[in-house]
This record gives sequence, C-alpha cells and structure tokens, in this order.
Amino acid sequence: MANVKLRLTLAVVLTAFVAGCGGGDDEDTPPASGGGGAQKLFVDNCGNCHTMAAAGASGKVGPDMDQLRPGPDLVNAQVTNGGGGMPAFKGKLTPEQITELSNYVADNAGKG
Repeated sequence: MANVKLRLTLAVVLTAFVAGCGGGDDEDTPPASGGGGAQKLFVDNCGNCHTMAAAGASGKVGPDMDQLRPGPDLVNAQVTNGGGGMPAFKGKLTPEQITELSNYVADNAGKG
C-alpha cells in the first residue's frame, strides 16, 4: 500500500513540474531583449523552467542552462524528445524552430 501511495505522490509532483514547462503566458517573465526570434522562443517555451541569463529567464524547475552549457545536439535531442520530466516539443515547435532554439542555447548559455 505504501508503494502505491509513493507512486501516486511522485506522479502528482512530476505532473505539476511538467505542467509548468512550455508555457509562455507567465506575466512575470521578463521581456526578451535582443536575440530576436530565438530568444523569444526560449523565453516563451523554456524560461518558465530553465534559467539562462542571456534570455532573462530564471526558471527553477529544470537545469540551469548557464551552468550546464549544453551543445546544440544535446539541446536539440532534449527539446525534440523530452525526458527526465521535460515534455517533448516535437509537434509543438517546428524542426526549424527547434534548431534555432538549440543553437541559441548553445551559443548563449553561460554568457549572460
């Protein structure tokens, strides 16, 4: 019985984290400054969960991009397929948007 309760609790917590990712309607998200479309893609789709100073994002759910400094291939795979509590953005973003976002993160993480 305790195992069932633990699984249910973990499912609820994971659902709460995932539900917060990918939204761009948070009025507390700072406006994008410079960086064009890729920065807006990050703010709108990633900024609620991930921190990245160059984008003015200070999410606390997912990894801090400034500390992680992932390469474009890793970002592309993670954004496309999701995993580890992060939702997949395949079908929500076009492959071109995912590539643009991946390059933006790889080029700007740790530089804000």
